Amino acid sequence: MFISMWQYLYRHFFRFWMKWIFRVFTRKCELQRICDGFIGGERTYKIENALTLSKNKVLQNATFVNHSEVEECIEDIMKEKNINPKKDRRFKIRMKACLLQISGYKQLYLDVENVRKSPYDSNNQHHEELLMKLWSLLMPNEKLKARITKQWSDIGFQGDDPKTDFRGMGLLGLVNLVLYSSSWFAYIAFGLPDYHLKNEASPRYFSENYTIEAHRILSHSNHPTLGYSYAIVGINLTEMAYSLLKNNALKFHFYNSVPGSPAMEHFHQFYCYLFCEFDKFWFEEEPESIMYFNQYREKFHEKIKRLLLDYRVVLTLKI
Repeated sequence: MFISMWQYLYRHFFRFWMKWIFRVFTRKCELQRICDGFIGGERTYKIENALTLSKNKVLQNATFVNHSEVEECIEDIMKEKNINPKKDRRFKIRMKACLLQISGYKQLYLDVENVRKSPYDSNNQHHEELLMKLWSLLMPNEKLKARITKQWSDIGFQGDDPKTDFRGMGLLGLVNLVLYSSSWFAYIAFGLPDYHLKNEASPRYFSENYTIEAHRILSHSNHPTLGYSYAIVGINLTEMAYSLLKNNALKFHFYNSVPGSPAMEHFHQFYCYLFCEFDKFWFEEEPESIMYFNQYREKFHEKIKRLLLDYRVVLTLKI
């Protein structure tokens, strides 16, 4: 109750007067002071917060602009706040970088959500081919006896038909599994009609940086005492990455690690990071059995969320 009251008073009374006092003494608006006084993800986060809290419609709408509208939006902001481009030459450059990151994060969420909402369809040839690709990657020396078979449990699915395990995360869960298990972007080759991505990472990038690590984790999942269900864990980690993105917990990470607009390739890189870190975490914790998976999953989730609170955070896989 006290915190809510303070937030209300700050937003509607104190904030205005504090901004006015600082502007009188510094002769710069709040956006200029943030651009001058902060760097990296902290700068973008504070700019976004200032725009969101502003009562000025031009500033409020700045957080919703598309990439093509960023330049025009900055011009409108500078006119609205009486910012002289000759006196503050760096403002436009810094503001553009911030707006690209802010709008990019929003678009990234929409792109990820679009893939997640695409259900796995066993009547869709592209979906089926992608699923078969996953099997061939993980079990190259063994052929499937049938489309619906108990063999799927060998790579960590719960039932005889993997499509039931994709219900929560849709096609996103399968795409992440194939990406992480493969040395190339398989879904590009299959041309999934419902999966439109921007700024794809190159196959060479993932081949050189993730293949060795992925093979190591595949062998770990078959450990005689500490092994886990590779596919189910992968889908769970997709849900974790998605929820962190949706709840804005990945903002500091992406604002620090991506100079421009965060895109799907960056989301997939973060997923790869999660998979590798969860594998390390699981073996360090040495759970009594796989029956305690949910308990350790939540413990790992809390660990990641704590790391993401640091405004300087960059969570990337170190090979």
